[in-house]
Amino acid sequence: MGKVVDEQRLVKRSRYAVAAVFAVHGAVTGSFATRVPWIQDHAGVSAGQLGIALAFPALGASVAMPLAGSISHRFGARNALRGLIALWTLSLVLPSLAPNLLTLCLALFTYGATAGMADVAMNALGVEVENRLGRSIMSGLHGMWSAGALVGSAAGTLAAHLGSDARLHHVLAAAVLTVVGVASCQWVLDLQPAEDEEPPPRFALPPRSALLIGAIGFCAVFAEGASLDWSAVYLREQLETSAGLAAACTTGFTLTMAVARLAGDRIVDRFGAVRTVRASGVFAVLGGLLIVVADHPAVAMGGFALMGLGIAVVVPLCFAAAGRSGANPSLAIAGVATITYTSGLIAPSAIGMLAQATSLMVSFCLVTALSCGLVAFAGVLRPGERTKIGRPDAAVPDRRP
Repeated sequence: MGKVVDEQRLVKRSRYAVAAVFAVHGAVTGSFATRVPWIQDHAGVSAGQLGIALAFPALGASVAMPLAGSISHRFGARNALRGLIALWTLSLVLPSLAPNLLTLCLALFTYGATAGMADVAMNALGVEVENRLGRSIMSGLHGMWSAGALVGSAAGTLAAHLGSDARLHHVLAAAVLTVVGVASCQWVLDLQPAEDEEPPPRFALPPRSALLIGAIGFCAVFAEGASLDWSAVYLREQLETSAGLAAACTTGFTLTMAVARLAGDRIVDRFGAVRTVRASGVFAVLGGLLIVVADHPAVAMGGFALMGLGIAVVVPLCFAAAGRSGANPSLAIAGVATITYTSGLIAPSAIGMLAQATSLMVSFCLVTALSCGLVAFAGVLRPGERTKIGRPDAAVPDRRP
């Protein structure tokens, strides 16, 4: 009994530690995003060149994410996460140092590669903690990421308002976030591979199960990327609102997602992943319909809020399902992450190209259609048997702390 209690304490402590790592990861993203205009001016690149450069984080992540599994196998989950989160936080400094387009692309490729590897490692640990607790926590972990992104954005907005040099801002932010991230890793589960466990391949195609789960994630992230990047433009161009009201729409969408993720675990535990995603898909579709028929800013803003509510928990549940879909959770999670990162890369430009050829309303008809996929294909997220602490009959993963 005492051993079970100690295990419970270890896992609960690891849950909070992983949540802190998620928040740190999000804070780096928020810190970077707010200083993109400064970075553009410092590198002396045009808007078109900046668009090219901003594709490199997703490229770097897609290339590097499959490496996370072999790194965790070689060094253990705790040491791997500690090293990868440190590389990610320190890479925040690189883009602001770039003096031209070439160096900016290289810096952003590195930035994306470290982001992707840390992303896979922390999600794999989150899934392991969720399985051992026997209840949903992934939505809350991604909610902590959103909260961290909001804090990082707020700090970056203040720094930009004060006219501070982004190099100094990012050096200070990277130092603080590195300390917090590395310190938090001290309390995550120290998973080690079993003695007879084969090391995962450095590069491998994702399993078929990850492709099906990733398709759900693709739909959700496409809607997220479209809404984040185009909601303000939609209100300005389609409904002729003020810049302030248009910006408030994007902020409201982000806050809706963060709140829904923080509250999502209780809903998932009560109704299950499949029913939760189907209901979420209905909200997303209703939101999309409100957006495309809106003739007043309040209606469109309500639509974007419903869209954020509808897609908030989908990606966390995709990662959780991927971690239970096969013998190699890191490989499956990396496959799902690659697909979702690709969707995030494609969405903004696809919406723009379709709007150029037709209109933004037609572009969001596409978003609404993809949201229907959440309702139709939610069944692929049906969970397998979970491992619960203190259950002697529970299926125990072939991993040891």
